[in-house]
Amino acid sequence: MTDTQDNLRMGGRVLADQLRIQGVDTIFCVPGESYLGFLDGLYDHRDAIQVICTRHEAGASNMADAYAKATGKVGVCAVSRGPGATNAASGLHTAFQDSTPVVLLVGQVSRSERDREAQQEVEHRDLFRPLAKWVGEINDADRIPEYVSRAFHLAQSGRPGPVVLVLPEDMLIDRTAAADVRPAHVIRPVPSKSDMAKLRALLAAAKRPLMIVGGPTWDQEAVDNLTSFAEANDMPVMASYRAQDRFDNRNDHYVGHANRAINAETRRIVETADLIIAAGPRLGEVTTASYSTIKSPTPTQTLIHAHPSPDELGSVYAPELAIPTGMGAFMKELAEMAPVDSAAWAEWRQTARKVYLDYLRPTPMAGAVNLAEIVAHMSKVLPEDAIMINCAGNNSGWVHRFYQFRGYGSQIVATNGSMGYGVPAAIAAKLVHPEKTVVSVNGDGCFMMLGQEIATAMQYGVAPIFIVVNNTMLGTIRMNQEKSFPKRVVATDLVNPDFTMLARAYGAHAETVRRTDEFPDALERCRAADRMSLIEVFVDRNTLTPSLEIGRNI
Repeated sequence: MTDTQDNLRMGGRVLADQLRIQGVDTIFCVPGESYLGFLDGLYDHRDAIQVICTRHEAGASNMADAYAKATGKVGVCAVSRGPGATNAASGLHTAFQDSTPVVLLVGQVSRSERDREAQQEVEHRDLFRPLAKWVGEINDADRIPEYVSRAFHLAQSGRPGPVVLVLPEDMLIDRTAAADVRPAHVIRPVPSKSDMAKLRALLAAAKRPLMIVGGPTWDQEAVDNLTSFAEANDMPVMASYRAQDRFDNRNDHYVGHANRAINAETRRIVETADLIIAAGPRLGEVTTASYSTIKSPTPTQTLIHAHPSPDELGSVYAPELAIPTGMGAFMKELAEMAPVDSAAWAEWRQTARKVYLDYLRPTPMAGAVNLAEIVAHMSKVLPEDAIMINCAGNNSGWVHRFYQFRGYGSQIVATNGSMGYGVPAAIAAKLVHPEKTVVSVNGDGCFMMLGQEIATAMQYGVAPIFIVVNNTMLGTIRMNQEKSFPKRVVATDLVNPDFTMLARAYGAHAETVRRTDEFPDALERCRAADRMSLIEVFVDRNTLTPSLEIGRNI
C-alpha cells in the first residue's frame, strides 16, 4: 500500500521528505513507538538517509553534535518522549554551549492524551527551553514543512545551535496534502567596510596585538584566509578553549591555547597584549580563566570582538569594536585587507611562539607510562588528516598540550566538558570520514559513561581507535578535592572492568599498554586492524596533570 495514494501523504512521510530536501543523509536515534509514523516515512528514503540505531539516547544526541561538527551540516537526532528525551538532553546541552546546529526530533503522546499525565508524557517545551534556540510542537500535519523549514533556518543562522521539534504520535499518521518546502537559506551577517577600516586602524596603532580564534561558522576556507592574514601581518594567533583546529599549530604564528589551566607565560601574553581580536569565541570563563586574563566588562586590552550573533556582542564585554559576522566572511575580508606595518611586534610574536614551543616539550611523569610522550608520538606519526577526539577530564590536558592540530576538523570535542562525549563523537566522525584515522582519547570515567556505544561502532562497521587512560579514579574531581579539601577523598575512586577484555567481548581488536615503549607498536597494530580497536593505557594514579602530582605538589 503506497503512502501517497490520492496525492495524500502520511505526516511521518512528509517529515522524512522535508528532511531529505534539507540535505539530511544521516539520522541518529533510539527508536520508539511514539514516532513509528516517522520511522515508516524514513523507509522510503532508506537509500538516501542512513538511520543509525544507538544504544542510548545520549549516544544519539552526542553523535548528532559530532556529525554536525564533522560535516558543517545540521546533525539530526530522533528519540522518544519522556525518558528518551531526558536522556538526550546531555547532547543537546553540548550542542547549545558549542553552538552546533542540531535538530532533535522527539516523539510525544497522542494529542487526545495530552495533559493527563499519559505514560512518559513530558512538557518538552519546558524541558528543553534553556537548552535550545527554539522548541516547537507540530500539532497539525499540514504545517510539517513550515516547522521543518523554521527549524533548519534557526539551527544554522546567527549563532548556530540546537532546535527541538516535538511530534505527537497521532499527528505523524495523519494524512495531508501539504506541499514541500525549499532548502533552508542560511542567514549569516557580514562585516561592514567601516568596521573593517576601523579594525585596520586599531591594528596599525598596536604594539602587542593578539588574535584569539574559535567559536562556530568556520570551514577550511576560513582557516586558509586566516592563515593568509596572519602571515601577511605577522599576527600571533591563539586558540580559544578546545578550538586548536582553527589554525595549524605547526605554523610559526600559532602561539598557544587559552584555557583555565593556562601556563604563566602564555597567560602573560594575553594579559599584556594591547589589542585582542577575538574572532568567533564567546570569550567564556574557560577561555578567559574565569574572566581574569580578559577582565569584564571593560578589558585592559583594546578588544575587537567578531561573532556571528549580534546578541553575543556586548553581552559580557564592552568591546572597542563589535563586528557581527560569520567567520567565513570575516576571514575573507581580513585576507583581502592591505597588510599593516608589523615591524613593531615582530619580536613580540617570536617570543610568544617560543613560549608555545617550550611548553610543547614532553614533561616527566611518575610511573612506567609517560602520557606526554604517548601524545607527542601520536602527533608525530598520525596522518595529516587524522581526527583527534578527546573527552572530558584531566587526561584531556595532555592532548591539549602535547598534540599539534592541523587543518579544520582535525579536532572534534565538546567545549562544555561533558563526560561521555568521546565515544559517540568518534563513531560519528568515522561514519562521516571512513577513510581517515580517528582517535578518541578517554579517561576511564568518561569511557564508562557511554562506552556501550562501541556496540554501535561494531554494528555499522566503523573503526575508530579508542584510547582508555586508566587511573582508576575521576581525576578532575580528585584534583579539586585535594586542592580544596586535602586528604578528604570521597566518591572519586573507581573499580573498572578489564577494558581490553571488554572490547574483545564486543568483537574489537584490543591492546594493553603498561609501559611507554609499548604504545607505538600497539597503535600501529590498531591502525592496521580491520575493525574498531581499543588501547587500554595504565597510568600512575597520583599524576593528575602534566604538572600536578598527589603527594608532591598537591
